[in-house]
Amino acid sequence: MASYKPTDEQVAIIVAAGSGRDLVIEAGAGAGKTSTLLMVADRRRGNGMYLAYNRALADEAKEKFPKRVHCGTAHAYAYSRVGRRFDARLRQPRQPAERVALLLRINDFVQFGIDVDPLTPEAQARLALATVAKFCSTADPEITDRHVPWQRGLEKPLARKSLVGLVLPYAQAAWRDINDERGLLRFQHDYYLKMWQLTDPVIKRDYILFDEAQDADPVIAAIVNNQQCQRILVGDANQAIYGWRGAVDALSAFPGQRLALTQSWRFGQRVADVANEWLDLLGSDLVLRGNPGLNSAVRSLDGPDAILCRTNAYAIGQAIDALDRGVKVAVVGGGQEIERFARAAQRLQAGLRTDHPDLMAFRTWDRVRDYVRTDDGKDLKVLVDLIERHGADTILKVVKALADESTADLVISTAHKAKGREWPRVQIGTDFREPEIDDTKPLNVQHEQAEVGRDEAMLAYVAVTRAGLVLDPKGLAWLDPSVHWSKPAPQRASPPATEQVQPRRPERGEPTPVAAGTYTQASLWDS
Repeated sequence: MASYKPTDEQVAIIVAAGSGRDLVIEAGAGAGKTSTLLMVADRRRGNGMYLAYNRALADEAKEKFPKRVHCGTAHAYAYSRVGRRFDARLRQPRQPAERVALLLRINDFVQFGIDVDPLTPEAQARLALATVAKFCSTADPEITDRHVPWQRGLEKPLARKSLVGLVLPYAQAAWRDINDERGLLRFQHDYYLKMWQLTDPVIKRDYILFDEAQDADPVIAAIVNNQQCQRILVGDANQAIYGWRGAVDALSAFPGQRLALTQSWRFGQRVADVANEWLDLLGSDLVLRGNPGLNSAVRSLDGPDAILCRTNAYAIGQAIDALDRGVKVAVVGGGQEIERFARAAQRLQAGLRTDHPDLMAFRTWDRVRDYVRTDDGKDLKVLVDLIERHGADTILKVVKALADESTADLVISTAHKAKGREWPRVQIGTDFREPEIDDTKPLNVQHEQAEVGRDEAMLAYVAVTRAGLVLDPKGLAWLDPSVHWSKPAPQRASPPATEQVQPRRPERGEPTPVAAGTYTQASLWDS
C-alpha cells in the first residue's frame, strides 16, 4: 500500500479500530474512505473480511488489502456454503413466462374489475417470481403479503387484496421449488444468498469491514448484524438514496462508536460549500472541508463533461438535444430501461399485450395515457410524455446512437447512477424538484412551510459532490442559501434487520417497493 501521513481523523479511526470495538465511520463525499480502510487493515491485528458491494470492487480490493483480509461479496461467501449445491440449476437457460406459468400450474386469466384488463397467466407468473425476489432481498423469515409488488392499475384496496390472494400462494410454491435441489424453476444467485442468511451463519473472522453500509441490502445487513466479531461500518448516511428499491441505512441504526471523515480530496472548498448547504438542510452534523490543493469553481458551464439529471426521461431528452448538435454522447447505463419501456409502448400502440411490469395491466396505450392523468399514475407521466413527444421509434433510435463512455464527449447520467463516480466539470440538470410554494402565504413564511423532501435533498447532495473542478448547479439554483427552507423531517433510525414491518400502501408520489431485478417507475426514471 502507498504510504502517506494519515490525517488526524484517520489516526482516530485507526486507534479506535485497534480497540476491537464496533465502529461507524461517516465518510463524506470524496473523503478517502477506501484509503482509510486500507490503513485500518494494514495496522489491525487478526484476520479480517472486507465486504464489497460487487465483484469488481472485491477483485480490486484483493489487489490492495493485506492477504489476511478476505475480500469478497456476500454472494461469494453464500455460494461457497450453500450455492454450490445448486450449481447445475444455476446453469439452466432462461425460462419464458409461459414455462413458469406451466410449472406453477397457472392456467387462467384473472379479471379484477371492469376498469382494468385481466392478468394473463404469464403476468401472474412474473408477479410470483417478483414476490420471491423481493423476499430474497429482505431479512424476513418467510414470504408474506408485504412481498407482493404493487401493480399499476391495481392500487385500490379491493384490487390489491385480490391480487395478493392470487399471487402469494404461487410465490410460496415457487420458493418451495427453489429450495429443492431437483426443482424445475430457474435458479438465481439471490436465492442461495437468502438461504444462507436463513441459516444464521457465523463468519469466523476477527473483524468485518462493511462498505457502503448506508445502502445495505437488508439480507446482507442482517448477516452482518448477527456476527459476534468486530464490525466496522463505513458510508455516508446523507447518500442513502436507494431506499426506494429496498435498501436500508445500516449506519444510522448501528450501535457502534461513531467517527467521521470530513476532509474531501475530490473537490476544493467552493464545491464543498455547496455540498454543505445541502448537508445543513438535511440536518447533518457532517461539515465537509475541500481539498486545499484544488481551486474548484462554481459557475455556468457551456461544455460540461457530465450532465446529471433527476430522471431517466430527462436524461434521454438531453441525449436527444446533444445528438442533434452533433455531440458524441453516452448515457450511464446505456438506456436499456428506457428502451424496454419504449418497446412496451410500441406493443401497446399496436394493440398487443406487453410483459413490462409497469404496463402489463394495460391492454392499450390509450389506457396508459388515461392512467397517468390520475393521482395514482402521475409519477409515470414524465416517461409517457417522453414517448408522446418524441415517439417510441425516435427513442429507440437515440438509444442505438449512444456512444460508449470511454469515447464520448459528453456523459449524461441520473444522479442515482452517478453515485460513486466523479467528473472534472459537472452540470446539474433542470429536472430536480423545487418544493411547491404556496404563493398565497406571506413572503416570509412561504419557504419555511415548503419542506424539501429528504430523498430529494440527499439526491442533490450526491449530484453536487460528483464535480472535481467546476460545478454548474443551475438545476438547483432555487436553493438560495440566504433563504430559510423548511428542513426535511428527521430520519427515523432504520429498524433492526429482523424487525417485521407491516405492509402498507405507499403514500401518493412515493416510489413503490418491488423486487430487485424488476422495472418500476423508480428504476425507470428515478435511477
